[in-house]
Amino acid sequence: MICLPRTTSAQSNDSLERAKLFEISFGRSLLFISNSKVVDFRNSNAAVVPTTSILLLAEFRPEKKLRLPVFFNLATETKQFLVNGELINEKTSPTFGAGIQYRPIAWDIDKKTRLEFELGPLASFLITPSGKILVAPVVAGRVRLWKGESVSMYVGTSYSFGIDCWGLLYGTGTIF
Repeated sequence: MICLPRTTSAQSNDSLERAKLFEISFGRSLLFISNSKVVDFRNSNAAVVPTTSILLLAEFRPEKKLRLPVFFNLATETKQFLVNGELINEKTSPTFGAGIQYRPIAWDIDKKTRLEFELGPLASFLITPSGKILVAPVVAGRVRLWKGESVSMYVGTSYSFGIDCWGLLYGTGTIF
């Protein structure tokens, strides 16, 4: 009997590996009113305190450059105005919305770090204190820093045409 060594090989890629199609993100946003409203408040000796909120964001990613976000913004405080030295509070409405985002730019910084920019239109729905739902078009964008294949940090901005409001958003996310 003659024994000959044999070479065997296995598949190098995992056949169960799937594309990562979803991102879940938790963050915060800070909302500011427009410059025209600030001028009105200054003329009446008033000022506006920016409103902070919790931002929950989920994205469906059917293609590498196309994202379909859904978000919910829950205010953690009331709207606050400083008028003639007196602080006035108003109830802040929660908002939710959806839209489409496009990632035109992505840079690989090193093997495990990636910088991306995404931008696009959204529709925001606000629930007023009286229970009415208002629709406001929004343009939003964010810069994201990916570390590894699934963890990201981001900072971005949004502008709502319907309520003339600018926002700053930031947070962390994971893709799966």
